[in-house]
Amino acid sequence: MFARYRKLKNGKIRIQIVENYRVNNKVVQKVLRHVGTAQNEEELKDFTKMAEHIKETLENELRPSLFSIEELPEKVEKNRMEQTQMELQTVVNLSNIREEKRIITGFHEIYGSLFDQVGYDKVLQSKKTSAKVFKDIVMARLAKPVSKRSSCQMLTENFGIEHELGHIYRMMDAIKSDNKNSKKEVVKIDKIPEIQDISFQYSKELSGGKISLYFYDCTTLYFESFTEDDLRRFGYSKDHKFNQGQVLLALMVSNGGLPIGYDLFAGNMFEGDTFLFAINKLKERYKPDEAVIVADSALLSTKNIEIIIKSGYKYILGARLKNLTKIWQEKILKNTEFETQTIYYKDNAGEVKNTLKIKDYDYSKDKRLIVSRSSARAAKDKHDRNKAMEKLQLKLKKSTNPSDLISNFGYKKYLKIDGESKVSLNEEKITTDSLWDGLHGVFTNTEKTEMNAFAVLNEYHGLWQVEESFRIGKHDIRLRPVFHWNPNRIKAHIAICYTAFSLVRFLQHIIKQQTKELFSARKISLELNSVQQSILYDIKDNKKKYVIPSKSSEDVLTIYKAMGKHRSTVPYKLRE
Repeated sequence: MFARYRKLKNGKIRIQIVENYRVNNKVVQKVLRHVGTAQNEEELKDFTKMAEHIKETLENELRPSLFSIEELPEKVEKNRMEQTQMELQTVVNLSNIREEKRIITGFHEIYGSLFDQVGYDKVLQSKKTSAKVFKDIVMARLAKPVSKRSSCQMLTENFGIEHELGHIYRMMDAIKSDNKNSKKEVVKIDKIPEIQDISFQYSKELSGGKISLYFYDCTTLYFESFTEDDLRRFGYSKDHKFNQGQVLLALMVSNGGLPIGYDLFAGNMFEGDTFLFAINKLKERYKPDEAVIVADSALLSTKNIEIIIKSGYKYILGARLKNLTKIWQEKILKNTEFETQTIYYKDNAGEVKNTLKIKDYDYSKDKRLIVSRSSARAAKDKHDRNKAMEKLQLKLKKSTNPSDLISNFGYKKYLKIDGESKVSLNEEKITTDSLWDGLHGVFTNTEKTEMNAFAVLNEYHGLWQVEESFRIGKHDIRLRPVFHWNPNRIKAHIAICYTAFSLVRFLQHIIKQQTKELFSARKISLELNSVQQSILYDIKDNKKKYVIPSKSSEDVLTIYKAMGKHRSTVPYKLRE
């Protein structure tokens, strides 16, 4: 289907919508719609725009549209509407026109399309109502993450979509629930593995069919509650909410922050003990031929290294240099043989030069210890210590009670206590600590021939991608605080947020691939929120309704182009 332009003998141009057909091995054209005849350039431009809109309308009649008619505000009136183009000769008395409602369409047009493209529409396909609710709740969380009750209200007011709150909770139970039937047998419904499998497969597709780097980390999510149960437990909180129940979320992503999978644990679980679950899932469910697991020093232990080695994978793990034997500590501090690399980067103050010195040690038969000294890191370590010293000296001047200082975690290592009450700075400790400025260590079992020291460090620094993923989850998707108390609802909430997070990562990757531009989750949300439609009605005749799409910004056009979509801003008439 395309627009055909034919120049007539009198110089005018006829515009038609035509479609090719094959008859007896010959291609013939069938005219589907006459658009008009342009007498000059200005009319030609107007008819061209109309032709594009008519073509889009006809194509939508042949396939389900992304933003279905049932999702428009007219559903409230239970009137079936279809959109048609507003003809040029249509006369509208503007004094009779009023705005009935303004709805946001950008999220369903972009994220909604991606939702189906990834395959999330198949998660609850046997339950049509829950499947529809699942998609809309994910869209709502991407637009404005609030409670399920507020999301229900927001969908009605801002999207023209109505759902009952009970339907939302039933959808959550359909994702994850343990129900007892009349015979008191437990019937388990768990769509969470399916959601993760779909995410992994699409990540793999975007990565060219192969993923070799896997970044792993953990964080805590707190509740607006001060009670515990089997899942919500008090424990070490990374949000500093030690007096509130929490859960531990473990996340694995690929290069570029694409989602691989996640696990949810009780809040008092030690994050180092989660590693076994992550590696077993990777090996048994996703079965990569080869993998390099990257994690920070919190996951470093002999037990975890053995788990990775038994799986047949490689690892790059952060090392705690100050926990090594004294022989190794002296070896590192006295070393003067480095490979040097100069890196230039820009920060808020301008261009910065960073000198990176690296030493690659054979720590044991199958393990390398790579130690780096960064001039930028050394400057930061010194600055942080000096600030801590300034604060500590102020404390020493103000406080006459040593216990006020001893209980302070941040300052304790620099304090020296003589007798029962005399407290002073431990200058020797400060000097010793300064020797470690800028030093960082990494353990790996990769071969030097397959990955040199600089490459290993570069891959380790990719951990920022999982840290950024947590920031997106906590701030843009608002994983926490969690307001649910039922364990199954908690798990369903995390699954919904994980789906939304995955869509953000997928869209960011697609935009970067197509346009080379980096769009933050916040920027995408703001731009799609601006993609709206005003529903207008004629006060003299309520049957006459019109739609005026909002103006598209350059960034909106970039997003639509990356997704292979055209956004028409031509007004049109809704006809019953």
